[in-house]
Amino acid sequence: MVLWVVAGLALFVGVMALWSARRVGRRLDGLTQSYWELRYDYTRLRSQMARLDPEQTESPAQPGTAGPPAAPPPVSFVPLSSLKGKTQ
Repeated sequence: MVLWVVAGLALFVGVMALWSARRVGRRLDGLTQSYWELRYDYTRLRSQMARLDPEQTESPAQPGTAGPPAAPPPVSFVPLSSLKGKTQ
């Protein structure tokens, strides 16, 4: 009798897990579809804005600043042996 109860409980837990996984899968599909629709709309609106103002290729990062951002300074390699004092 105890074995039947354990088997029934395991069957119930399995069905609930399957139901939950299917629900999460449907939700993930909906979120994925919403994401790609948003990306499509963003790209479409960006291309419309580019057609309205062809001189401006990209909006500035901060209001009130004009022009492209400054390039970062070049990084040079400094070997560790040059930093250690020569004790010879």
